[in-house]
Amino acid sequence: MDSCSSNASTKDFFLVGFPALQDFQTPLFFVFLLFYLLILVGNAIIITVVVVDRTLHKPMYFFLVNLSVLDVLFTTTTIPKMLAMFLANAKTISFRGCFLQMYSFHGLAVTEALILVVMAYDRYEAICNPLRYAARMTRRANAALAAGTWITALLIPVPVVLQTSRLAFREATRVRHCFCDHLAVVQAACPDFRADFQNFLGFSIAMMVSVVPLLLVTLSYIHIILSVLKISSKEGRAKAFSTCTSHLLVVGTYYSSIAVAYVSYRADIPVDVHVMSNVVFCILTPLLNPIIYTLRNKEVKSAVRKPKQRPGCFKY
Repeated sequence: MDSCSSNASTKDFFLVGFPALQDFQTPLFFVFLLFYLLILVGNAIIITVVVVDRTLHKPMYFFLVNLSVLDVLFTTTTIPKMLAMFLANAKTISFRGCFLQMYSFHGLAVTEALILVVMAYDRYEAICNPLRYAARMTRRANAALAAGTWITALLIPVPVVLQTSRLAFREATRVRHCFCDHLAVVQAACPDFRADFQNFLGFSIAMMVSVVPLLLVTLSYIHIILSVLKISSKEGRAKAFSTCTSHLLVVGTYYSSIAVAYVSYRADIPVDVHVMSNVVFCILTPLLNPIIYTLRNKEVKSAVRKPKQRPGCFKY
């Protein structure tokens, strides 16, 4: 058995991938390549349409652009390496590369959760405080909200990633995953009290950065629903709700996929199911977000059909 060492900065990790699908590497490559291209094209369309069409220069779509940029970065953190694994059997990843991927993956996942909170807050202000909406959701305020979200989310994983990098690993460390997910790397470390603590700490932080944003989104929509119910006309209520449906679908998709990923780690199920549940979390929301906002949002749908205009800065 390989000896354990905490001085692992020169070691490579071996990504196991899908053990039961080793004979289907080429089909997996083409499936994930298709998903990746759809994610890139779909989110690029959203970004381009919002920037080009001045009628979409509103706070709601400013945050949507942030979400689309985030989805592109989030999938680029993991899918290119997965494609190399499937096509060229490139399953090794350097120690530093593994922990950089881990940090990027979890930092961007937290960013998405917080962006969804900010988008819910925007809908809360628009529906519950319409007369003060323009004064509160100014260009500067929105930039501050977006910047605060990105900075906070990208700082949260730093302590856990640094502590995990100090665990003891064997000379040939096998990570039972397609990428360097925190829990998968901790499970690949030499078993000791530090690894057990990192397992517990990582899961606790993951639950916190998922549950707290979900509670904030839920609280926002409770206020929104109460305000909408006070609108006397049926048309007014329908119009108010219609501005929230796309965001609610995105929130539902995000938290459904993340719940499956969390449960799979705690359930006694095959490793392929563990890996696939996390891969679905990586791909599903970035893939569906552009589709949801293109099909369910009338303003975006209308902007996509318009002739091209000259791009301009956000002014609202």
